[in-house]
Amino acid sequence: MSENINAVRHVSIVGGGTAGWMTAAALAKILEDSDCVITLIESEQIGTVGVGEATLPHLRFFNQRLGIDEPEFMQRVNATYKLGIEFVNWGQQGDSYIHPFGDFGSPINGIPFHHYWLHAHNQGLKNPIGDYSLPIAVCEKNKFAFPAQDNSLASTYSFAYHIDASLYAKFLREYCEARGVIRQEGKVVKVNQDTETGFVTSVEMDSDVTVEGDLFIDCSGFRGLLIEQTLNTGYEHWRHWLPCDRAVAIPCQSAEEPVPYTRATADKAGWRWRIPLQHRVGNGHVYCSDFISDDEAEHSLRQGLGGKPEAEPNFLRFNTGRRKQMWNKNVVAIGLSGGFLEPLESTGIHLIQLGIMKLIEFFPNKEMDKAYVSEFNRVMQMEIERIKDFLILHYNATERDDSEFWNYVRTMSLPDELQRKIDLFRQTGHVVKYQEGLFLEPSWVAVYFGQRARPISVDPRVERFDLPQIKMQLDKLKSQIDAAVLSMPDHLQAIKNLDDPTNDGWKHASMNLYGSH
Repeated sequence: MSENINAVRHVSIVGGGTAGWMTAAALAKILEDSDCVITLIESEQIGTVGVGEATLPHLRFFNQRLGIDEPEFMQRVNATYKLGIEFVNWGQQGDSYIHPFGDFGSPINGIPFHHYWLHAHNQGLKNPIGDYSLPIAVCEKNKFAFPAQDNSLASTYSFAYHIDASLYAKFLREYCEARGVIRQEGKVVKVNQDTETGFVTSVEMDSDVTVEGDLFIDCSGFRGLLIEQTLNTGYEHWRHWLPCDRAVAIPCQSAEEPVPYTRATADKAGWRWRIPLQHRVGNGHVYCSDFISDDEAEHSLRQGLGGKPEAEPNFLRFNTGRRKQMWNKNVVAIGLSGGFLEPLESTGIHLIQLGIMKLIEFFPNKEMDKAYVSEFNRVMQMEIERIKDFLILHYNATERDDSEFWNYVRTMSLPDELQRKIDLFRQTGHVVKYQEGLFLEPSWVAVYFGQRARPISVDPRVERFDLPQIKMQLDKLKSQIDAAVLSMPDHLQAIKNLDDPTNDGWKHASMNLYGSH
């Protein structure tokens, strides 16, 4: 068999942290039978963001693809389970709702469940739509159980984790080094390019070491050392729609049992996160510097900690948006170097994973096939922009008028496609569907209804059904949900069950938010 002289023989990853080590781990696994060398360059002198502790169910698929044992993973990263995100004070102050990793009811006669609920609600039903979602009920009772492996009600949700991101990176580093990944300590001080193609050929380090490569992965964070500082790719800014540009994070001691959901509490110029781990609680405040000072933001965060701080505040600055190309020449940007969307819906690690999996799907030769590069950029652009629109919805679909910040986001002009979706829902209750993209109908339903964006009409077919019959079906579903929750162990007990020697984890990975199938 003739050797492929155009095959990529050396992949060099610039930057560690979660993005770098996830990339290295996936490539080490996928390329383990090849002669491709993988080198990761990182400096202990350069810190990582390291606060991305809330994840989506897709991470289970990633870990399973790597052959990682789930109980070992959870113990190593001090993980807890996650069934959704609670949003507090977003529609109005005092409001609360949960965006679940699961559906609301199920379609009846091909008509989405939320139309039946809305019709009954308009006729006097008092129960919120969350009463008809199993994962929401589980969250409210602080319970947890793995989804069933059949088509029953107990199979209609998914789950993710809260993790210590720095411990996850350390865990993956061990995984990588056991599989031959070379770690090179030091800072990059010079980037060399081919004079004809502009391709990056090597990077020089402060230790006088030169690292060559056929394919370079930029995991250097916001700096974009290769994708931007070297290739001048360009950046599309989204601050008009997502105006928060700073964050401050402070971990604290746990004062109560961990809950199986992340909490996002709206503040006067942004929002605060609360992420329960086994050994501590992650806290942060994402805010817009146009409307609040750093000192005020830190004070607001400290007021709501609920436990003794375990570290000094970590301040971050960022610009929401994306690179105009995430793959340019022979450089692929993964993680923050490719773009940033604030962590409101825990999408940071998901976008890292998505970029890695698409790179593997379109893994190139040395010439960097333009069709692969173009398709990679198209898919990544579409995915991040659809997430962008969903995040904007949280800010815009509000009735709050108690601060300059909320007045701005409530009245700001929206992207045309998002405005079309919102107008259609408010008029008809119809959620725009698409095949590709992270957040599908259940997610939009959760935010629309949770933040008081009620349609003025329902599907006219629903009005033909007998209202007592609809209410009877709703009561039946709620009773089934209540019974299912009653049979589950407490969330903390489910975590303690990790020590059971017969527990070998959950064997079915998830590539969606809404169920195990």
